Amino acid sequence: MPQLRFMLPALCLAALALGGCATNPVTGGTDIVTMSEAQEIDIGRQMHPKVMQQYGRYDDEALQAYVNGIGQKIAAVSHRPGLQYTFTILDSDQVNAFALPGGYVYITRGIMAYLNSEAELVAVLGHEVGHVTARHAVRQQAGATATGVGATVIGILTGSGDLATVANMAGTALVSGYGRDMELESDDLGAQYLARLGYDPDAMIDVVRLLKNQEMFEVQLARQENREPRVYHGVFATHPDNDTRLKEVVAAAHKVDQDQSTRPDGREVYLEKITGLPVGPSRAQGVVRGSRFYHADMGFTVAFPTGWQIQNLPNKVVATTAQKDGFLELMAMAVPPSVGPREFLGRNLSGTPLSESGPLQVNGLPGYTALARDVALPWGNRGPARFAVVYYNNLAYVFRGATRLNSAMSSTDPLFLSSIKTFRRLKDNEFALAEPDRLALVKATPQTRIEDLARDSPIRQYPVERLRLLNDLYPKGEPTPGQLLKVVD
Repeated sequence: MPQLRFMLPALCLAALALGGCATNPVTGGTDIVTMSEAQEIDIGRQMHPKVMQQYGRYDDEALQAYVNGIGQKIAAVSHRPGLQYTFTILDSDQVNAFALPGGYVYITRGIMAYLNSEAELVAVLGHEVGHVTARHAVRQQAGATATGVGATVIGILTGSGDLATVANMAGTALVSGYGRDMELESDDLGAQYLARLGYDPDAMIDVVRLLKNQEMFEVQLARQENREPRVYHGVFATHPDNDTRLKEVVAAAHKVDQDQSTRPDGREVYLEKITGLPVGPSRAQGVVRGSRFYHADMGFTVAFPTGWQIQNLPNKVVATTAQKDGFLELMAMAVPPSVGPREFLGRNLSGTPLSESGPLQVNGLPGYTALARDVALPWGNRGPARFAVVYYNNLAYVFRGATRLNSAMSSTDPLFLSSIKTFRRLKDNEFALAEPDRLALVKATPQTRIEDLARDSPIRQYPVERLRLLNDLYPKGEPTPGQLLKVVD
């Protein structure tokens, strides 16, 4: 114990070279920090464009303004009201929310589809604001630093580590969370902010319950589809809704001074605001219908092999076999001035032995294709891959197809070429197919049952389970008469 008391002042002296020891704005205690507040804000400012490039900003200014307005109210009652906060809805169907150092807070439209009230929105945003106000990114970096007492600590605290190190740390936290204690602290802060704004802090427990249900279903689905589950990284991944510590912090938040009149949870207001929200990919990302991909904004469609699983990723579309031993991907690239399809492909495959190359005419569009005989493959081996490029509307659409076993390439390559040749312009009557499924509202009657709604739903997989998840009725719940329900049109 005495040794620890002597160590803290020594670390504080070393920390002065970069950030120093600072008062924790939440606890009032002293934290060893590796950066000033200005540096913290600068990290967020530098990382913000990267987040926007990765996810994209959801194109609905009215909804953006609504979320930002709610967020600014939370910021005003937070422990760091002087920061300039930015709240952004990301155009992603992932169930997630996160915050960068310095006041940048993000929520996906994917998680917003599962929330059922304004109070639940405040719970999620308040949790993320809690990460900012408690300086979790800074404290996590300092904690990692302090575990290596000695030359490593002094080296980092005196500036031998640059902002990229901290930015990498923050990026990791966005994906995996900050650890149980910090996540619970943010949950505590989110509950406090709920109370300060007049909402019932129990909304935090409601959010945990509905997102844990969503997570359980997603894990089951991912296991069936042989992929990694896409689940929310935060406090909801670290404890269940009946966790004793969670209940304790929510109970404590009830004691926070608040307005005498408790604010309604804002269920109807929130549901009206999210009416029309895309379920799954948005129009700007393109839509999968069966084995065909449609993109209204870019004006094209393409069919992938029947029965293959199609993933619509931020920078490409990838179709894979059920066994994950073959794939065909498509991405769009800029076309250099005065460069034809053959030269374009040649530049991108420079130095790679090619065979079976030749020009393509794909539904009236110019292109070129070649078989690269020896390239790196996603399975960690090397082998042949089919490449093709199709020019359309000043963009180069680049295809790449390969199989895990080199011996399977000769039998699968005709399937790749056949799929590539389905690329074409959208017809006038196909633009409706490129529109996403969207949330709509219905009012339950005494006869309304989820299974009946599911029969008329465009949701293709597990419509009953998904409708129950969207309405916090999972796994067996039914609506009450007069209840507003989210359905998918």
